Amino acid sequence: MATQASPGAPAAPGSNLPEFTVAELSRALKRAVEDGFGRVRVRGEISGFKRAASGHLYLSLKDAEAVLDAVCWRGTAGRLALKPEDGMEVICTGRLTTYMERSRYQLVVEQMELAGEGALLKLLEDRRRKLAAEGLFAPERKKKLPYLPAVIGVVTSPTGAVIRDILHRLADRFPRRVLIWPVLVQGEGAAEQIAQAIAGFNRLAPGGPVPRPDVLIVARGGGSLEDLWAFNEEIVVRAAATSLIPLISAVGHETDTTLIDFAADVRAPTPTAAAEMAVPVRAALIEQVLALEARLAASARRQVQDRRTRLGDLARALPRPRQAIEECAQRLDGWSERLGIAARQYLADRRRRVAERWAAAPRPAAFFGQRADLASALFRRLRPALLARRVDEGAGRAGDLGARLIVAGSRALMQARHRFEALAGLLESYSYERVLERGFALVRDAAGHPVTAAAEAPAGARLGIRFHDGEVAATVTGAHAPAPRPPRRKDPNGSQGSLL
Repeated sequence: MATQASPGAPAAPGSNLPEFTVAELSRALKRAVEDGFGRVRVRGEISGFKRAASGHLYLSLKDAEAVLDAVCWRGTAGRLALKPEDGMEVICTGRLTTYMERSRYQLVVEQMELAGEGALLKLLEDRRRKLAAEGLFAPERKKKLPYLPAVIGVVTSPTGAVIRDILHRLADRFPRRVLIWPVLVQGEGAAEQIAQAIAGFNRLAPGGPVPRPDVLIVARGGGSLEDLWAFNEEIVVRAAATSLIPLISAVGHETDTTLIDFAADVRAPTPTAAAEMAVPVRAALIEQVLALEARLAASARRQVQDRRTRLGDLARALPRPRQAIEECAQRLDGWSERLGIAARQYLADRRRRVAERWAAAPRPAAFFGQRADLASALFRRLRPALLARRVDEGAGRAGDLGARLIVAGSRALMQARHRFEALAGLLESYSYERVLERGFALVRDAAGHPVTAAAEAPAGARLGIRFHDGEVAATVTGAHAPAPRPPRRKDPNGSQGSLL
């Protein structure tokens, strides 16, 4: 490594070792690692796998003793034969390099494969058990294929021999309309395209511009387990299990088994066999229809012959029509004669019974006379009882009315007394004697007329002054000028006004 030192770098005092910068040493290590491990194959278990937004893959390979960082660039990641997952044991082919900024070395992956078919089968079995536990392979989910579909949808590669085999077999057996959804059948993105194709066929509306298939065929030719791995991906299996259109799985040869075979409604050993399952043989159908037509015609002829034979037997057992008519006519004549005789006898009997009833019936005058006498007797017997009943009823009503009259009179008298006492109290409160009790006096002249003004009492006049407890006599000795006073309000009735 001393040969890679930069020329002219002075040695440390007392030492013959060259001096490096950090970048010089990192570049020297990078060249040494890349030259010494330019092409390696590393086996280990994937750990810490992640896919960056740029498309690069970052992971670690580990075993029981060490861990190796690895990176797979976006261009290489799209060509990988499998999809990396944590816990998967793989063999990676690539080159070692260093990451100078962090003093780390890492493996740049160029190829990736499972570490043996046993590991791949174990991964396949684990995934199968997981999906089976979810019920995606349950028999009750399987749908029956239509007997003669009008449109067949095929999900496969448009350039392989598979589509030609399917179309050729359909043309030989029963030509039908075929819609092809081209997809990748292996490599990066194949599983997503297959799942999108199945879902796309299911999204077609019945009766739309693009007809919806009556049955789907997902097909691919044979290959290794890695080549068929896209049909083991979980996204493809779920798309097949949830398809509303009956689906036939035709992946690989008869000995090849993928997870889509368990989720499909029917598994075909080959793509050609899938085409045979999708449609019947047209020639066989025509032959079958002709055979059924012949059997139907023979059965119809046999039925007609049997009915004709039975009709002949019944005709021989029946009597002759003319003879039957003659016997019925004779029987009708006998019944007509008997009917006439019976009618005459019936009328004669009715006349006789009416005459007997008329003779025994009483005459109307006597009948009504008897009924009148009976009614008179009953009236004479009932009249005293009716009169007594009316008298009793009148006495009872009179007693009730008298009691009610006494109660009403007492109530009216009581009300009149209360009203009289109220009016007497009111009249007493309005009496002038009550006014005299409050200190007023009533002045009257010798004739007894009330004196209401000083002008009416001249000097020498004799007056009587009434107080509340008695009356005294007085003589007017002189007169004084009257003081002005407001006009006296007169009673509209002409009576004396109130002292209040």
